[in-house]
Amino acid sequence: MNDINQREIPKLSDTLGQTLYSLRLNGLMYANSELTAPWGVEMPPMSGKMMFHIVTKGSCWLGFKNDETVFLQPGELVLIPKGEGHSIASEQEIECKNFFEIPVTKLSERFEFMRYGGGGEETHITCGILSFDHIAGQKLISQLPPVIHIKSENNELAEQLNTLINIMAQEVANASTGGETVVANLADIIVIKAIRYWLEHSSEAQGGWLGALKDPKIGKALAAIHNQPGATWNVERLAEQAGMSRSGFSARFTEIMEMSVKQYLTEWRMQLARMKIMQSSISLPNLAEDLGYQSEAAFSRAYKRVFGLPPFRQNQKHTD
Repeated sequence: MNDINQREIPKLSDTLGQTLYSLRLNGLMYANSELTAPWGVEMPPMSGKMMFHIVTKGSCWLGFKNDETVFLQPGELVLIPKGEGHSIASEQEIECKNFFEIPVTKLSERFEFMRYGGGGEETHITCGILSFDHIAGQKLISQLPPVIHIKSENNELAEQLNTLINIMAQEVANASTGGETVVANLADIIVIKAIRYWLEHSSEAQGGWLGALKDPKIGKALAAIHNQPGATWNVERLAEQAGMSRSGFSARFTEIMEMSVKQYLTEWRMQLARMKIMQSSISLPNLAEDLGYQSEAAFSRAYKRVFGLPPFRQNQKHTD
């Protein structure tokens, strides 16, 4: 797993920045591709996964089922945060072959090299498939649009990305020892920077959960919940964190989040609980205590209210 906390990414002072900084990307697969025209590749849908394409040489077209198209040039990238199926090709209207049916050279467990196409003009692309293991990452991805295209004309970001993309291209070309790890880490940093750019500049990121994280007062309360989910939080204590009166905080929270403080706290804890149940062998009494519940019974009742099944049944359903 690639831990973004270990990388040279500036920590932002706001709650949204801290949430982004804490993301842990699990790189499932990276592929460096040398493609020669004409060529076309079909990427199948991958629910719960993020895909990205970074062009280091040449150009290509991405196409989606809703007929939306994206043209990519050198130094540009596109993120598909929700794993929507799409095609990527040298020209529009070219027949595409399923990505997983094209022969590749396996460089390591999660790094591949692909050479494919008709022998014409070259396009070099680094692609990846990622997942986010923490609930904050999954929540963030659910708020992103189906496609994020970072164009070369986005001047304030282009210079930074071009530097990283050029380093990545050099690592690929040199095939040096450790180059696979360098490329994977660079790709993840580029993805995080692209997400951050969208969050800072898109009008779509102004409302809901994202808008609440940006709010100078409500964001402090959300940070407290996220950082210490097992603390004995209530409306009064969270209002203190936000520097607001109890009534003013409760009303503003509900207005922005479209749910009460108590409902959000419960849902956040239960999402964490489900993740821990699925990923570890933690006992329910210990899990209940970690998440601030005084008894296993109270924890189980809250879990069932959110998911419709008690936690042990949820775990059985997952492992069957």
